[in-house]
Amino acid sequence: MSEKLLEVKNLKTSFRIKDDYYAAVDDVSLSVNKNEVLAIVGESGCGKSALAFSIMGLHNRAKIEGNIMFKNQDIANISPAKLNKLRGNNMGMIFQDPLTALNPLMEIGDQIGEALLLHNKDLSKEKRKDKVIQLLTKVGIPRPEHVYEQFPHELSGGMRQRVVIATAIANEPELLIADEPTTALDVTIQSQILDLIKELKDDMDAGIIMITHDLGVVAEMADRVAVMYAGQIVEVSDVYTLFESPLHPYTRSLFNSVPNTAEAQSKLHVIQGIVPSLQKLPREGCRFSARIPWVEESAHEEHPELHEVSPGHFVRCTCYKHFNFPDSSKEEQQHGIS
Repeated sequence: MSEKLLEVKNLKTSFRIKDDYYAAVDDVSLSVNKNEVLAIVGESGCGKSALAFSIMGLHNRAKIEGNIMFKNQDIANISPAKLNKLRGNNMGMIFQDPLTALNPLMEIGDQIGEALLLHNKDLSKEKRKDKVIQLLTKVGIPRPEHVYEQFPHELSGGMRQRVVIATAIANEPELLIADEPTTALDVTIQSQILDLIKELKDDMDAGIIMITHDLGVVAEMADRVAVMYAGQIVEVSDVYTLFESPLHPYTRSLFNSVPNTAEAQSKLHVIQGIVPSLQKLPREGCRFSARIPWVEESAHEEHPELHEVSPGHFVRCTCYKHFNFPDSSKEEQQHGIS
């Protein structure tokens, strides 16, 4: 049994809009073990990044409720000074856009070295530089001594992403959060970055939260998957179970929205509507019901809960029992859904 590294309990992250607070992350519970990759999947606007920033304590003006237990310590309710000691040391984060994550006025070597210095005051300048060179080499950057003295704008997107990863792993964190780490990268570079993250997981025995909307990345990287919609987790299972028998209507819709080369002539499934804004988000009933209007209201729970349908497989709301695509059964058959 793997050691539990992180456990999030009933997390609620709310942002103030005018005079009221609206929850972008609403009653989310999940866990991550050592040497495990948990993928969090969903459309843009579902709350994935808001969840990641909540775990890292990076929201300045949000109201955080619930518990974030990191190695049995509730980091949602500790002082900023104690949290700063954990961030960058025990917990690292790979940000979505490396160009905005990096300081344009600092050389690459100084930026990575700063992460080392903040958590190891006794490290000499020479040893710090040696360590940075080792990190740049570890993440596959050629000519690390040259890149050490370059600025972010002088590097390609893939190289900048590697620098962000080097900064995140500088102090060998036990928990690593990767927020869309391959966005805007070409397929070849994306594959290299994913291979690198897998190697780092094995080398450091780290727990990794991989935030993505790419189901191909999920299939390649994840051990377990949490599907997120409108601020809530709607389905959780191991990756094999999710791909073999997705149950929640949202999960099934995501799978059927992926182009299938074997069915090139078939019509691509499109999920109706969009993720509602925070102010218009329904706070009662099934939040996905408006996008599947052909499913009767009686199929939904008034207060949807996560139900364990098989060991380790949880689904929110009873509507999964009554859901079928409106056009035909062909789309379901191509994904092995019955």
